[in-house]
Amino acid sequence: MRTPHINLKRVYEDPSADDGLRLLVERLWPRGLSRDAAHIDHWFKNLAPSADLCRWYDHIPERWPEFKKLYSAELRHAPEEQLNALLHLCARQQVTFIFAARDEARNSAIVLRAFILQKLKSS
Repeated sequence: MRTPHINLKRVYEDPSADDGLRLLVERLWPRGLSRDAAHIDHWFKNLAPSADLCRWYDHIPERWPEFKKLYSAELRHAPEEQLNALLHLCARQQVTFIFAARDEARNSAIVLRAFILQKLKSS
């Protein structure tokens, strides 16, 4: 089996052949972007952080360490069917998690990628 690799990309960046499957990992559809323009293959909105957690975090850098912990806890209780579907895709082919946040260093896609890679490593 290949070593899984998950790319991250902002939804507003142009799609490329290197993206593989483009998986939107946001709870809400990104503003100002049509579904055709986004080129999304699957939308995993139920694996995105809860609305309450997003409101609390509000992309305040000082809250990043706590956000990572809280979101990881949410993921441990995520819908099993959705989580298994994402794990299956990530284990078998090139994928890119598509996110909307402006902050490319501190966003939920980073936490989700680390969580998924850890699950794949331990299975």
